[in-house]
Amino acid sequence: MPTLVSAAARALAVFETFAREKRELSNSELAKLLNLPDSSCLDLVYTLHHLGYLVRCKQTRRYYPSGRLMTVAEHIGAEDPIIVGTQDALDFLAERTGETAYVGCVDGAAVKVVAVKDGRHMLRYVLAVGQRVALHASAMGKALLGMLPVDQAADMLGARPLRKLTDTTVVDIEQLLASVECGRRRGWYETRGEGEPGADAFAVSGMLGIVPIAISISGPSDRFQENEEAYVRLLLTVSENVFGARCLDIGLSNSLITG
Repeated sequence: MPTLVSAAARALAVFETFAREKRELSNSELAKLLNLPDSSCLDLVYTLHHLGYLVRCKQTRRYYPSGRLMTVAEHIGAEDPIIVGTQDALDFLAERTGETAYVGCVDGAAVKVVAVKDGRHMLRYVLAVGQRVALHASAMGKALLGMLPVDQAADMLGARPLRKLTDTTVVDIEQLLASVECGRRRGWYETRGEGEPGADAFAVSGMLGIVPIAISISGPSDRFQENEEAYVRLLLTVSENVFGARCLDIGLSNSLITG
């Protein structure tokens, strides 16, 4: 049976503490926040400092994470299977529609954006990687809810009060479930100004290996209304290629790229 490595857990707790505190910390302050003896914390801090993950300010003698952890995370993220497996799809959607394309995953009671490809239109709607959007007010959220049994989807929506983000945001769970079911039947999901005024979004969802993901495009409402049929057709084509029987690591077919 595997066992928990306490030293590894404490090292990660150091960075979580800095993320929460958002300030330089002395060894004694860090020890108190981690509930560790000063001597044990000193060894931990010394190791992370020696490896280049912490820097020490000469003036205050306090510590703060260096940029090394971010660099390591960026290198890891560049080969993230979700990003690699959907890059062709995002490129295709952004190029063919001109709208910004996204990949999102469930993150607690929200959707976290894990990949973005900016559209080419001057006026476009953009979310940043790492940004979280509401399950009930985003096309990606509805698409991910559509992968769940109805009772589980209802439980997720009822876990906390639903906020009305715009005049058209739906906060009634029964109405939301009906919208999700409609999307499930037709194979794609939509929001119409429900997350941001004047912004629409369409999405599809499926499994990337064992991870449920949603792929979406979003942009100004008038452009989405004008191009709805074409946008939906492109999303469904991407859905067939990404979530179909073919392996994700081969990307989109040549016919899709050139057709």
